[in-house]
Amino acid sequence: MIKFKKYIPSKVKHFIKSKLGIANRKADRGDYFHLKKIARYEKTKVLLNGVQITIADSASFLFMHKEIFDQQIYKFKTNNPNPYIIDGGANIGLATIFFKQLYPNSEIIAFEPDAALVDVLESNVKSFGFRDVAIIPKGLWDKNEKLKFKSDGADAGILENLNSNGTPTSVVEVTSLKPFLNKKVDFLKLDIEGAETIVLRDIADALIHVERIFVEYHSFEGQKQTLNEIIDILSKAHFRLYMSIPGNNALKSPFMGLVKYNDMDFQLNIFGFKDNTNG
Repeated sequence: MIKFKKYIPSKVKHFIKSKLGIANRKADRGDYFHLKKIARYEKTKVLLNGVQITIADSASFLFMHKEIFDQQIYKFKTNNPNPYIIDGGANIGLATIFFKQLYPNSEIIAFEPDAALVDVLESNVKSFGFRDVAIIPKGLWDKNEKLKFKSDGADAGILENLNSNGTPTSVVEVTSLKPFLNKKVDFLKLDIEGAETIVLRDIADALIHVERIFVEYHSFEGQKQTLNEIIDILSKAHFRLYMSIPGNNALKSPFMGLVKYNDMDFQLNIFGFKDNTNG
């Protein structure tokens, strides 16, 4: 078979690749190779889809980039040209950036309680020049109050109420999500390090307005698991569910012992989309 691509002018090749996103992905992979040699929790600059951003931690960035941009776990279709998206647990903004590039006219509200990450989040959103992105420097909870918080400088900051191990590093504001669910929500992302069950209990009645939901469930060693409650809440809200196990939690022989990470013995990605046959 003749390989026609060798006869295509380089400028045309680059144009085609840029449209497909191939050029940027290849450039990014080359730019990220050195990150594996960088110590954790050190801020550095990288290119993301041709734009320079700041990352707070190399290891967590590589993991999030793989899920969000390579695997595209948050990709969705909608006929709404201006989708309303809530990014709960925005971290340094990778999901927000993905959503905004997927739907440039979307309205996004991004919640992040870790002060060390909020500055990076704001800088990264500004680097892309996005509009209609509101960054709220608060955690999600079932009420408005202030709680002790333990930051790790990466992707595992957690409210002390959820895990008493370790020493709190700050006090953060938390808020109920209910006031933000008073209209149709095209996509709700909740990656909030163990607060997901408390938040879902609080917003159960408001999930009628949510079309799609992503929840990362966190199971803490020595604590009662609440996965059944999450599934019950989502099912009663007429979501049809799909689940997958992220990262190193996909064990081949779990009876031989669970892998503990940040005091968690299990994590699960839960994807929900409205299905009238489910209710």
